[in-house]
Amino acid sequence: MTVRLIIVDDEPLARERMRDLVAHHPDLELVAECGDGVAAVAAIDRLAPDAVLLDVQMPGLDGFDVLAAAEHAPAVVFVTAYDEHALRAFDAHAVDYVLKPIDAQRFDLALVRLRERLAVPVPASDARARAAALGRYRGWTTRLAVRAEGRIELVAVADVHWIEAAGNYVCLKLAATEHILRETLKSLEARLDPAAFARIHRGVIVQIDRIRHLEPIAHGDYLVTMRDGRTLYATRSFSQRLRHLLR
Repeated sequence: MTVRLIIVDDEPLARERMRDLVAHHPDLELVAECGDGVAAVAAIDRLAPDAVLLDVQMPGLDGFDVLAAAEHAPAVVFVTAYDEHALRAFDAHAVDYVLKPIDAQRFDLALVRLRERLAVPVPASDARARAAALGRYRGWTTRLAVRAEGRIELVAVADVHWIEAAGNYVCLKLAATEHILRETLKSLEARLDPAAFARIHRGVIVQIDRIRHLEPIAHGDYLVTMRDGRTLYATRSFSQRLRHLLR
C-alpha cells in the first residue's frame, strides 16, 4: 500500500528533515509540502492525501485550524516542538505526536502507527468526534478560513456582523460581502466567544456589538435591527441573553 502524504511546517529546516526521513520509506509518496496553514488547507482538499505530517504552531492558521478548515480528513501525525498540545491532539484522533528535534527511530514508530491506522477504515462516528474535539481546549476563534475565487482567505471574526445557517454550511455576513463556510452553525457557535456572539434563532447568530436596537414583540420574541440596517428575528427560546442587554 502506498501512503500519499503532505508535509506542513513553516520552518524550512523542519520540512527538509521530514523529507529526508520520508525518503527512507519506499511505500511513502510525498505529494506536497506547505509552509503555512492556508496553503495546507488548499493542498489537503486538492490532493486528498492519506496522511499529513503537521506542525502545530504556524502563522495564519495553526495545525488545528488547518484540520477544522479542510474538507478532506486525512490521518494526522503532529510534529512539533511543543508538548503542551498533546492532549488536544489525541482527543482530535491524531495518530501520533512527535516532538522536535525529530529522532529517526521515534519517527519510524509514528509511521508504523500511521500504517496501522490507515489499514482500518475510520468510522463516521470517529470522524465526527475528531471534528468536535478540534474546538475543545482552544481559545475563542479569532479568524475563519473561507474559500473565495479559488483561494483561501482569512476572515477576522470581529468583521462578521451575523451568521446564518444553510444546512451543513453557514453564511458569514460582513459589511459589504458574505462568505460560505462548510461548518454547521452549532459547531461554529462552540468556537465563538459568547461574550461577543449570541444565537438569537435556531438558524442565526449575531455579533452583539453589531446590534443597533431591539424591539420587543409578542410572547417574548424580539426584532433585532443590526447596524447594517438588516432586521432579524429573535425567538423567545434564544432571546434570554438579549433580554439581559436591555437591563
